Amino acid sequence: MKKILTVLFTAALFIPALAQIPLTVLPSGGNKKASVTERVGLTDVTIHYDRPGVKGREGKIWGQLVPVGFTDPGFGSSKSAPWRAGANENTTIEFTTDVKIQGQPLSAGKYGFFIAYDPNESTLIFSRHSGSWGHYYYSEKEDALRVKVKPQPLDKSVEWLKYEFSDQTENSATISLQWEKLSIAFKLEVDYIKTQIESFRNELRTEKGFIWQSWDQAAGWCVERNVNLEEALRWTDSSTNNFGGEKSFTAWGTRAQVLNKLGRNEEAAEIMKKALPLGSMNEIHQYGRQLLSYKLFKQAFDIFKLNYDKNPDQFTTLMGLTRGYSGLGDFKNALKYANMAINKAPDEANKKYVQGLADKLKEGKDIN
Repeated sequence: MKKILTVLFTAALFIPALAQIPLTVLPSGGNKKASVTERVGLTDVTIHYDRPGVKGREGKIWGQLVPVGFTDPGFGSSKSAPWRAGANENTTIEFTTDVKIQGQPLSAGKYGFFIAYDPNESTLIFSRHSGSWGHYYYSEKEDALRVKVKPQPLDKSVEWLKYEFSDQTENSATISLQWEKLSIAFKLEVDYIKTQIESFRNELRTEKGFIWQSWDQAAGWCVERNVNLEEALRWTDSSTNNFGGEKSFTAWGTRAQVLNKLGRNEEAAEIMKKALPLGSMNEIHQYGRQLLSYKLFKQAFDIFKLNYDKNPDQFTTLMGLTRGYSGLGDFKNALKYANMAINKAPDEANKKYVQGLADKLKEGKDIN
């Protein structure tokens, strides 16, 4: 009997303890949990928020349910708090690199996101403290950044609050909060060039740096953007002297492109003389096209002529001489080879394209 009473007493203590353990249920108020992540450049942007619904309250959201400016939430330490930019828990936004918000710098990190709504000019607040529940402990002293934006009307009503990314480029995007018939948006900018170069530096120190193609890719990217050329030249030292790259026309071609960008054209030409025996017909043709893009017309013509002598009467090499002569201003010979290329065109689409070039040459216009 004593043993039974002991078990019952222990169970009586255990049941209240279980009742205090919080289990996972839907957010209060029928709101929805959500998150959205987008990569802008190489920067990951993640927003965590709860989505309230309009629920028949049209016309009573902005300025009523979402108050104007700062208010006393009636709980916690804050006596003047902005809206939590969502429902329930604190809305947070995280950036993996430094960014700019409406042109203002903001360091990489995770922030609590608040909005002091005003129909004419709302204030967006990025707080260094992101772990509080709601806005009850908001403190102006913890602000990392404030920017002002003008809310914009929406054509269609949005039932459930949401965040969207739009107008994206490789280094910017517009992030907008949309709810009912209003959008509050801000422009995000990242330094893609900087982060990409930093990424190359880090990745080339890993196993990815043990193939010549990685060094070549990094250097080629810098050539395309015309940035970081001195370091790109050092990267081509690795691509042309290791892991088989010394036998690659592509690797040597990239090194020559860097040298051309640096104005060291004679060095580039000497490199390519040695590399040409390594190149295929198409690789040599593309190198000639690159020389044209640098306006090195005589060098480009010499490459196209060499390729033609090596691979005569091919559509690719005929097109090379067409472009080479055009670059020199010799439209008569350019037209001659264009007409020959038309007869060698691999399909109707190419035939029509070359015919268009021939028509321009007849008018005495450069086709490059």
